Amino acid sequence: MSIPVVDFGAYSLSEKDVSDEQLQSLSKELKTAFTEVGFVFLTNTGITNEEVGRVMDISKKFFLQPDELKQPFSRKSYDKNPNHGWVSLETERLNPRRPGDLKESFNVASLHPDIKWPSGAVKSFQEIQTSFFQRCKELSLRVLRVIAHSLDLDPEVFFSAHRYIGTNENGSTLRSLYYPPVNSEEAKEGQVRCGEHSDYGTITLLFQSSEGLQVLSCSGEFINAPSIPGTVLLNIADLMQRWTSDRFVSVLHRVLLPPAGDSCTRQSMAFFVHPDDEALITCCDGSNKYPPVTGGAYLIERFNDSYGQN
Repeated sequence: MSIPVVDFGAYSLSEKDVSDEQLQSLSKELKTAFTEVGFVFLTNTGITNEEVGRVMDISKKFFLQPDELKQPFSRKSYDKNPNHGWVSLETERLNPRRPGDLKESFNVASLHPDIKWPSGAVKSFQEIQTSFFQRCKELSLRVLRVIAHSLDLDPEVFFSAHRYIGTNENGSTLRSLYYPPVNSEEAKEGQVRCGEHSDYGTITLLFQSSEGLQVLSCSGEFINAPSIPGTVLLNIADLMQRWTSDRFVSVLHRVLLPPAGDSCTRQSMAFFVHPDDEALITCCDGSNKYPPVTGGAYLIERFNDSYGQN
């Protein structure tokens, strides 16, 4: 199995609209990818290498600071959106059966004006992160339109459930991830950089600077996902699988430790697209394959698994 590559140029961020013929072609390609693999590489999205590089650079400057400078911006520091902020090393366990993941992250989960942002040595942090958040949001909505078309649905089915991206009424998150150098011999038994998990929301956009991600194939084996410059790696997440009654698949993925003697770092950025907290997700084919659930309730349930109840 390999992850397909699809040219999204006809509906890139630099295009105002897409013709019916182009939409039909994109819909067919994405539908095949999402039913057979769950992942797809998109080329020519309109998001440039330079944009990605700016976010990676400012994120790395933040992560390389001493922990005491990052601590004031910790996740759960903001009452209005507890997922926003910095997550320290080994705090999260995306596979709850493993020790804490050997990564740290910064979640941009809200653009509310009251939120405090890192400054000082990373004074452009807020501007660069929020600008990229908006670019990812726009691309995501275009992808959702193509997905709706592929399922013969009115795009409003998805749009109406994603009205509040960027506010405290929606869980969509731009997550900058940093995997520091690690000595695999000193890691805890079973510890990895990012435990096996599926994503929680509707779709995820991933930007990665190097290889390391592995994706579970339909044959039950993990395969390496290449790092292809200039592409966005896009995958289906849990609530979209529920929404489509398993027509589209949300598959497990992970990041293992580097080989012994390899002390390289890894960076990536993920834009996790979630339905609005109050949006009710029901099977779009009218079946009762999955019980109805709101976007917010499902997200809290999954956070309790990966962070623990406290």
